[in-house]
Formats: sequence, structure tokens, C-alpha cells
Amino acid sequence: MWRNVSLESRDPVTDDEINLKYGRRELRIVTETNREQLPNFVSAIKREGWLKLQPFYQRRQRWDDKRKSKLIESFIMNIPVPPCFLYESDLARYEVMDGQQRISAIFDFYENKFKLKGLEQWPELNGKIYSKLPSEIKKGLDRRSISYIVLLKESATSKDEEMLLRQQVFERLNTGGVELENQEVRHCIYHNEFDRLLIKLSRHDLMRSVWGLQRFSEQEIENPPDTLLKNPHFSKMRDVEFVLRFFALRHVEYYRGGMQSFLNQYMVRSRNFNSDDISFLEILFINTIVLANQIFGDKLFRPWIQKSGDWATKPQIAYADAIMVSLSELQDQADVLTARREIIASKAKQLIETANPGTFTGQGNTKDSIQNRISLFRDLFSSVIRGE
Repeated sequence: MWRNVSLESRDPVTDDEINLKYGRRELRIVTETNREQLPNFVSAIKREGWLKLQPFYQRRQRWDDKRKSKLIESFIMNIPVPPCFLYESDLARYEVMDGQQRISAIFDFYENKFKLKGLEQWPELNGKIYSKLPSEIKKGLDRRSISYIVLLKESATSKDEEMLLRQQVFERLNTGGVELENQEVRHCIYHNEFDRLLIKLSRHDLMRSVWGLQRFSEQEIENPPDTLLKNPHFSKMRDVEFVLRFFALRHVEYYRGGMQSFLNQYMVRSRNFNSDDISFLEILFINTIVLANQIFGDKLFRPWIQKSGDWATKPQIAYADAIMVSLSELQDQADVLTARREIIASKAKQLIETANPGTFTGQGNTKDSIQNRISLFRDLFSSVIRGE
């Protein structure tokens, strides 16, 4: 997957080359601006295939009813609402790039899915759904419009250019709102079968258990409970990023530019995975985390803490990386490793006590430090297999 791909910076270019690039209109988007009254916009959303409200970049945060109500109150008061941004994925078919929560709030209110709540300027309307609004208020709301800017399909001439364009626009649009985590941006941009695999594996029972998340249920896809949304490991997609780290760090010899840059590089290359690759990776991850659990049990991903003289109360990602990557290479030795799990626990404790401070806490994210902690666990498991 890394063949013929350079991770190094490109050679400097001349002013003439820069001018030529600009003259070819590279990386310049083509847009159109539209404005629809709210009832018409809601009707358009209902048309099959017209708009993907939650396409590949569905995030795990959501507005509560109070925040949705504030938006409706803004429309009632005719307070300007920022435009939404759509991407034309196909002719007359669109995906939301920015404004998903606003569009969802409008649609849900017109569908009578929530009651107005927490209004300060119009407290008389609290508790009302759209169909129960006073007639004059309803008429006034129906006159309001929402603006949306469409990035037209002709903005990009190739799939690669389209991917780059989406990433650039998406990141810039979202800098003014809630700051996106790195994995949220990846999930929004690199939409493919591999990204869907990351989501699927993050829902595995062992993943949920070890990171302190409740067991996955289908209901959370559309309406995640507050207990999940308040857990940063879920809300910031750290569970998904952990799965990505496992796959990427199996190729740590190609590590460049810091952890987040390296993970981005892996996501770019994942676009070339076929269904056999995806199946292989899925089985590999599941087998590895199951084996890790069989060996470490309730101490899974929890390093020994010398200061307290006990195992950590919570898992630590860098420590988990080292265990998972090294174990992924030893699937054929699963029976031996499981049978000698008590020896492994003892050796893991000794390893942490003798290693340099910060080795397994993620303080060092250089290539050498990552390779070092993986190698230390690789050597530990190998010594157990040899009976040493």
C-alpha cells in the first residue's frame, strides 16, 4: 500500500509554475447560491435522493431541543441565520458539508418532532410544536428562508481532486463552530468501506467494555444517549481512532510527520483497499483484541503504575497500541500465549518498571519511541513463547 508514494515534501516550485497552476484554475471551486422558504426547503428534503442529511460525515454530537428551539426563534424574529453548504455529489443530488444541525432542526420542527423549549424572547411559545403554533406566528415562520451555497460538481475533475477539495472546504467551514477532532475530520472526508469498517469495529463488545462504553445498540446511530455523548472517548471518536491506529502502526516503518499526519496518510491509502483487504483487516483486529483480552483479562490495556503500586484504573492508548500491534503478529501462538498469561502479566509489570519513564504513556510520539514500545512488547511475547 505504500509503494510508489512519497511522504516527503515536494520540491520548491517557481513563480511561473505557480502562475501556470492558477491559470489552469486548479483548486478553485464553482458555486451557486440558493434561497428557499422553509416549507419549500423541507419539502425538497423529503424528495428521494435530493439531499443526504447525514452522509459519510455524520458526527456524534447533536443539538438538544433547547438549541434547536433557539434556531426556530431566530427565524421567527427574522434574525439572520448563516447559510448552509452543500456538495453536489451528482447532478441535482446533494450532501451536507456544513449546517447539518441547522437543517435537522428545521426539518424536525416542521415534522412536529420536538416542542419549543427555553425560548427567552418568545416564552409564550414554549411547549408548542409546529402544527400548534398560533396562525400568525406560523405564517411568519413560513415566510422565512434558508440560504445554502452549493459546491458544484464541476469544481473537481477527478476523484483525488474531489477528495482534496472536500477536505479543504470542510476544514475551513468548520473552523468557526465547534472544533472538530482529527478523527471526526477523517470520518467526514475519507468515506469508504474502510471507514465503515473502523466504525463497525469500534462497536465490538470488547472495545465498548475496555473503554468504558455501554454496549452498542442500533438506536444510538440516530439518537445516542447522553451517557455516550458525555464520554469523550465516544463523542470525539477516539474509539474509532484507536482502531485506525492499530492498522496504521502495523506499518510504523513508514511513519512520517507525526501521529495525526501518519493516520491521515493511511486513510488516503485505504481508498485502494478491496473487499478482501477489508475482510482480512476485520478478522485481524477481532482476533487480536480477543487474544489480548484472553491474556490480560480485566487488566486489558491498563499498565502497571509504579507510584501507586497497582494497575491503572483506565486503559492507556499508547500502551494498548504496543500490545495490539505486537500481538497481531503472533496469531498462530495464541494458545501458548493464553496458557502463559500469568507469566505475561508479571513480565509486563517488570517491563514497565525497568523502561524509561514515559515509554508507555504516549509522551513520545516520534517514530523511534513508537517503534521502541512495540518492540519491547514484541520481545516480551517472544520470550514467553520460547519459555524464558
